[in-house]
Amino acid sequence: MNLTESRAAYCTATYRCYDEKADFNKKAQGIAVGLTVGSWTDLPEARKAEMEKHLGRVVSVDVHEPAAGEPASGRYADITVAYPDVNFSRDIPALLVTVFGKLSMDGKIKLIDLGFSDGFLSAFPGPRFGLQGVRDLLGVHNRPLLMSIFKSVIGHDLPALREQFYQQAAGGVDLIKDDEILFENPLTPIERRVEICMEAAAQASQVTGQKLLYAVNLTGPTFSLIDQARKAINAGANALLFNVLAYGFDALSELSRHPDIRVPIMAHPALAGALYPSQYHGIAANVLLGKLMRLAGADLVLFPSPYGSVVMPREENLAIKEALLTAHAGHLATSFPVPSAGIHPGLVPLILKDFGGEVVVNAGGGVHGHPMGAAAGGRAFRQAIDGCLAGRPLREYAAEGHPELQAAIDAWGIKE
Repeated sequence: MNLTESRAAYCTATYRCYDEKADFNKKAQGIAVGLTVGSWTDLPEARKAEMEKHLGRVVSVDVHEPAAGEPASGRYADITVAYPDVNFSRDIPALLVTVFGKLSMDGKIKLIDLGFSDGFLSAFPGPRFGLQGVRDLLGVHNRPLLMSIFKSVIGHDLPALREQFYQQAAGGVDLIKDDEILFENPLTPIERRVEICMEAAAQASQVTGQKLLYAVNLTGPTFSLIDQARKAINAGANALLFNVLAYGFDALSELSRHPDIRVPIMAHPALAGALYPSQYHGIAANVLLGKLMRLAGADLVLFPSPYGSVVMPREENLAIKEALLTAHAGHLATSFPVPSAGIHPGLVPLILKDFGGEVVVNAGGGVHGHPMGAAAGGRAFRQAIDGCLAGRPLREYAAEGHPELQAAIDAWGIKE
């Protein structure tokens, strides 16, 4: 079966399967049959004709044999199987259970790619705003965006959060997000949190002249999420943060397409480390944090950067970027990539080198830990971005009347 044929009415899954001795062609056939009709050789001929449309098909088997001197445990095959659309409903849980449900427990096997048929894709509107829509809301089209994060949120009251928000906003950031561990609580209930933060945003705008999106953390029991989102939006929220993997892709999909939730949704990667890092198990980062997040409707997607404190290999970062930004997903809008964790101004050259202009530079400690304060931290990042876009070395640019950037370089250095 060829890939052109498989795209017509099949979704495809590609697995990396490790085994020192296996017949990988036999393994591939076992997956294709076992995850669809369950048995084939035992079926009567008349029944085979009836079941043909439900049968999985092997698309390819690419075997990697270890070179001389390499351990036999390094033997693997990349196996691609096509699954008929007729077998599953057009939703992400049905697809994942079909292609990797029980198979995920079958030894050393990792889901490394997914391909969606046109029919399956047609059930998903994708990101409501996407990268371009977020830029339009902010009125910023000629540079990377800058985001900062609430840091230290547990036990803080509304005045403390408001002051922290204002200091970040006054530094010239484009977006501010809640910390993902900021849940509903008596000190900072979501409506009041939104109200006081949007007041601070308006105050800061008088200083910066910028628009700003505040992604408030959408939390609570699953069946109350729509009401919670309405509550936040009615209070003035202009973006939402969502811990997608804790709730499931289908929850994001329902939120992103709901008519009352007409604000961008930012997907947080909490729990992703339980799923993507292993060489032998789980779901590859480009699928988990790239293709599926975009399909489910995330306008912005956070993921660990290769530069800072929670490190993901660079090649995996670039694979996520590819999944979020390329046109392979048909009608779906592109999603903003947001490499995160441990980012400081001296890393901006690396971020822009790897991601180009279509990226959100996301900073927590790099803003709040700036020696001159959080507002200066935001300005240091903006200066780093401006310097990079002008093609200037950061040390040289900092020395030309940019003391906030200079202080950041003195504190954290530069990586180019």
